[in-house]
Amino acid sequence: MDVRIGIKDSGRELAFETNQSSAEIEQAILGALNAGDKIVTFADNKGRKFVVPTASIAYLEIGVEEARRVGFIA
Repeated sequence: MDVRIGIKDSGRELAFETNQSSAEIEQAILGALNAGDKIVTFADNKGRKFVVPTASIAYLEIGVEEARRVGFIA
């Protein structure tokens, strides 16, 4: 699952791949925003952790859950 998080006042975005489902990612963000949490934490496929201040989140883009194709297309 590809995830991209836009950061306010920054020209760059945080992009990573995770094993979490789109529902889990969305719930983590919405739960943190609704609870008034100051940070939200994510982990990627490589074991890295990302701590993002909720006040700095401009947008969240969640990729489509799809298995990667292997082989040749005829």
